[in-house]
Amino acid sequence: MNAPTLTGPIDRRGFLKFSALAGSGLVLGFYLKSAGQALGADVVKPVAGTEFKPNAFIRIAPDGVVTLVSKQPEIGQGIKTSLPMIIAEELEVNWKDVVIVQGDLDPAYGGQSAGGSRSTPNNYNEFHRLGATARTMLVEAAALTWGVPASECFAADSAVHHRTSGKALKFGELVAKASTLPVPAAADVKQKDPKDYKLLGTRIGGVDNSKVVTGQPLFGIDTKLPGMLYAVYEKCPVFAGKVVSANLDAIKALPGVTDAFVIEGTSNLGGLLPGVAIVADSTWSAFSARKQLKVTWDEGKFANDSWDAFAAKATTLSKQPGESTVKKTGDVAAAFAGAAKTIEASYTYPFISHASIEPQNCTAWFKDGGFEFWAPSQNPGGGQDAVANLFKIPKEKIIVHLTRSGGGFGRRLSQDFFVEAAAIAQKVNAPVKLTWSREDDLRHDQFRAGGFHFLKGGLDANGKIVGWQNHFVTFGTMSAGRGGAGMAVRPGSGGSLDADQFPSNFLANYLCEQSVMECNIPMGPWRAPGNNVFSWVIQSFIDELAFAAGRDQLEFRLDLLSQKMGGPYDAARMTAVVKLVAEKAGWNPKNFPRGRGQGIAFHWSHSGYVAHVVEVTVSKSGEAKIDRVVSVCDVGQQIVNRSGAENQVEGSVIDGIGTMMFQELNLDHGRIVEANFNDYPMIRMPQAPAKIEVHFLASNNPTTGLGEPAIPPIAPALGNAIFAATGKRVRQFPMSRTDLRWS
Repeated sequence: MNAPTLTGPIDRRGFLKFSALAGSGLVLGFYLKSAGQALGADVVKPVAGTEFKPNAFIRIAPDGVVTLVSKQPEIGQGIKTSLPMIIAEELEVNWKDVVIVQGDLDPAYGGQSAGGSRSTPNNYNEFHRLGATARTMLVEAAALTWGVPASECFAADSAVHHRTSGKALKFGELVAKASTLPVPAAADVKQKDPKDYKLLGTRIGGVDNSKVVTGQPLFGIDTKLPGMLYAVYEKCPVFAGKVVSANLDAIKALPGVTDAFVIEGTSNLGGLLPGVAIVADSTWSAFSARKQLKVTWDEGKFANDSWDAFAAKATTLSKQPGESTVKKTGDVAAAFAGAAKTIEASYTYPFISHASIEPQNCTAWFKDGGFEFWAPSQNPGGGQDAVANLFKIPKEKIIVHLTRSGGGFGRRLSQDFFVEAAAIAQKVNAPVKLTWSREDDLRHDQFRAGGFHFLKGGLDANGKIVGWQNHFVTFGTMSAGRGGAGMAVRPGSGGSLDADQFPSNFLANYLCEQSVMECNIPMGPWRAPGNNVFSWVIQSFIDELAFAAGRDQLEFRLDLLSQKMGGPYDAARMTAVVKLVAEKAGWNPKNFPRGRGQGIAFHWSHSGYVAHVVEVTVSKSGEAKIDRVVSVCDVGQQIVNRSGAENQVEGSVIDGIGTMMFQELNLDHGRIVEANFNDYPMIRMPQAPAKIEVHFLASNNPTTGLGEPAIPPIAPALGNAIFAATGKRVRQFPMSRTDLRWS
């Protein structure tokens, strides 16, 4: 019989029901333990009308349809396509025979977060083993059917073939026999040699592409349930401010409004912020009622904070010793005293928003003492934990369905939209969808931290760096559990500088200090946390030192890379990447006339080694355009999906450039000034590079992710190109603060 049609995400229980309805078939389950070990679960032959509970990743139906579960959140990084490709490669299934379903949150799947470019490296080896094990069982089933040794059989194109006779059995014809076999020991499973890969490394379109471009429901904001209500949540414009009073009776009387109430919250940036909820029979009714909401707020002690005041304080702090030492080697003061030339510069970058196209949202249903969620989350387990802890509900009574996310960039690792939806749902006898407005999304983000770097470098008579000093002034929030004493930089926000950040292990005399300014601004990870700004500061200042030394920027960097003295940085891998990008770009900045320039930069983050060369043209009137970007990436031995990999690099280049050009959030009287894309502009198509060339350099290293490594070096490469073209150094983000205009 024909297999049932799958349309969109299903949960684990639904997947098992689907398996049973499909008739007899082969289901192979693996339990992924925290140590990354994959253990074979029992193979279960489904019986129509019954349920079973293996942790199934692979389902092969009698009609030959192979259903694979994608367990990681899909946030646009292509993981819903690339991870199943690994299984399909080892399984030897034709990709046209594969159906992908989104798995919901289930501890049997192992880790299910999407962040830090870890989805591929955390699952790559286990998914190879999983596919190879299923193939081994199918080959054994065919060998038993024919009465021949398994060594005479091989799998290809969704079938098992006998070498001697030429006979073949399709996978669907083998599931009954395969379902009776024990799972083979790992030692008896042989994985494919990479040289024999047919699928991995090719270009495969995203499995959701057609639904995305035709506007079919996939995303959290598309969720619809029978009897669903719709909610908005108004929070204080000054972070963590409390509600004093609100015109709730007037709001409740408005058309379509079913309820309005105050939520006291926890007054904790890491928990549930206080606010006013409005529940209505449609999103339009809820948003319309919100426009008439009047709230009196207790704004708290941070109501007078401003960016200008922080900038002035940073300058004052820069003239003093740092509050803490991140790393110190040698004697920087002596190196500067004996240097032939010293250079000083300060770099500044603002707070920015994630600005994902799909604003934060979450659908919650409180029933039978538990919750059921439909959420576009990068960290569904974290959302489950937050709700369990805040509302004192056992985790097993909290079900989380994963939906596709319309962008994440680290924003959806936070749980504020989860707990807000839960708090509202507890007071509503129906499923309720909370939708943030664009203004909510920009003004109540978990922002990438702003920062200030005050640098000094010393050069000897041969143009080599003899000393490096960086006083990093950043933002922090009061530490929890310390009685209000002391401050801590928010983890993952880009607020803390790694002691091994380049070039700390390449110089004999190096000093990095840090000072922290207390603030009440919620901060969180933004693409390649920390690295996205540190690369710009460091690679730009290296460029300044190269020009001051009168040396070629490429040669200067290669010389510096040759001076490695320790640490985790693989200088040989980076050197290979830098040399290849220079070759592919035809590096020769002296051949560029005034008004045109080439810039180069590199960075290592999230296990990836990446270098960019950017070429720009700047007219005498300041009209600028990016002519070309050449990128080289070393992310290990195997590119899984070349189409998805190229997409990740190209997207990082464009996002990094757009952020450098325009994005900036200002703080005034404790609140974010910008509200929507009219005053927080994004890059437009005419401003994007005219050409982006992406190259991958395979190395004998574990395969890793690509969502983040390519973004850090693009900003300094562009800034260095602008300097080469104009002689003007960009030391402040965004570039809209300069006299450059982007066409």
